[in-house]
Amino acid sequence: MIFVTNNPHKLQEVGAMLGGKMALKSLRDIGCTDDIPETANTLEGNALMKARYIHERYGGDCFADDTGLEVAALDGRPGVYSARYAGPGHDSEANMQKLLAEMEGKSDRRAQFRTVIALIKEGREYLFEGIVTGHIMEEREEGEGFGYDPIFCPDGYEHSFARLGDEVKNRISHRARAVEKLVEFLKTHNS
Repeated sequence: MIFVTNNPHKLQEVGAMLGGKMALKSLRDIGCTDDIPETANTLEGNALMKARYIHERYGGDCFADDTGLEVAALDGRPGVYSARYAGPGHDSEANMQKLLAEMEGKSDRRAQFRTVIALIKEGREYLFEGIVTGHIMEEREEGEGFGYDPIFCPDGYEHSFARLGDEVKNRISHRARAVEKLVEFLKTHNS
């Protein structure tokens, strides 16, 4: 199954969640170096756009995801623009700094990570969503992870995803919840 990503962190994270139940191929593994468009204004739209792009050009079953951090006090921003919040360079550090600056003085720090996975299997399209709620911390915490992990604390925990580490994150995260739904679907719809 092709996972439409070049992000080694995502590939490793999803691969670990699948627990060896399925061999994943990345874009690099299939020789795709195209800059796949992500121009939709929703997570669902971007996930479908990426999956359709690969399915049309390479055939076979594939899935793509898009994830956004939605902050209540910022009217859901950065949302679909999370990876490019501080500019086009996908600079995690700059994205976090911009978000923390915008959150200064705000008492409502509620936020949620939302992942949407678009699966194309045997020519049919399916969507799976995973959400984890939490809040934006005042300061970053060091640890594992990527993106906004150092400043997002999931509900029921006292530390950020970065400090909690991959093992905990892979169990409770938005991506884990969406992948869980994907895996359950594949178990019951395997040809």
